[in-house]
Order: sequence, then structure tokens, then C-alpha cells
Amino acid sequence: MQTTQKNRVAVLLGSEHDAPLVEGAFTVLQELDIPFEAHILSAHRSSEATIQFAENAAGEGYAVLIAAAGKAAHLAGVLASRSLLPVIGIPLSASLDGMDALLSTVQMPTGYPVATVAIDGAANAALLAAQILALGDEALAFRIQERRREMAEKVAQADERFHRSFTPSR
Repeated sequence: MQTTQKNRVAVLLGSEHDAPLVEGAFTVLQELDIPFEAHILSAHRSSEATIQFAENAAGEGYAVLIAAAGKAAHLAGVLASRSLLPVIGIPLSASLDGMDALLSTVQMPTGYPVATVAIDGAANAALLAAQILALGDEALAFRIQERRREMAEKVAQADERFHRSFTPSR
């Protein structure tokens, strides 16, 4: 039996082979201390299970669904058609450099939106999920802000190293 802790994120992969491309999402969710579960579901090969998951997701305590799929990439659309939760699609580079998955993910019909990140953009999918959750969670909003501050500090440090290395002395 699953817990019904609120504000969990579900990371759904269309195939077990997609896991390495989605690791960035797992890392970000862990770093930001966001509870999540990952599952393998297929819009085509396990459509009934996918529909059941989508229809029950809110009642199981999920607040955001992340769907990673390549090729035809219908997983996010099926989830969006059966749930009112926000769905974030990650088009994967399983074939055609991911363009097929990108087009499948962004071309949702009116009424069934799917937020879409870059091809193989799992970390950004997790960050978008975090920002959605942070609308009602000040502590999470602070953790996201801290992460951004740390990123800016790393850029400043890199600039300083670069500047010293490539600026001629006068």
C-alpha cells in the first residue's frame, strides 16, 4: 500500500531503458528533499495501468506528474487526459535525436496541456515540479532560491578563474 503523503512527485518512464536519461530528475528531487516515486508505465504497452495510475494519482498524494518518453512519446498526453494534476513531459532522445518525442510531447490538443522541457531535460522537469510545489511551501521555495544562489556563485567563481587565466597583465 502506498503512502498518501501530499505533494509527492511521480516520475513515470515509458521504458526501463530511459532511466539513465532521467537520473537528473531523481538527483534534483533528492537534493531539494521532495518525496517522489518512479514507475515504468507505457502509453501503448500498458495503457490500462497508465490510465489507472493517472486517474488515482491525486488520491494517492501526488501533486505533479513527470512523464519521460521517447519516440512517439504519448505517455504525458495520456496522463494529462486522465488527471487534472500538472503534467511535465520530458521528450527523450531515443530516436531521431529526440525530435519525434519533442513534437509528440508539445503538440497536445487544447484542453490537455503538458508542460514540456528540453529533450533529455530531466533536471529542469524536476525543477519545474519543485517550483509548482513551492507555490504552497515556503521552505521548498527557500531551498530552490538557495540552489540558484549557489549556481550564481559558481558562475562568479568560474568568471574569476577565467578572467585571471585569459586577461593579459598590464
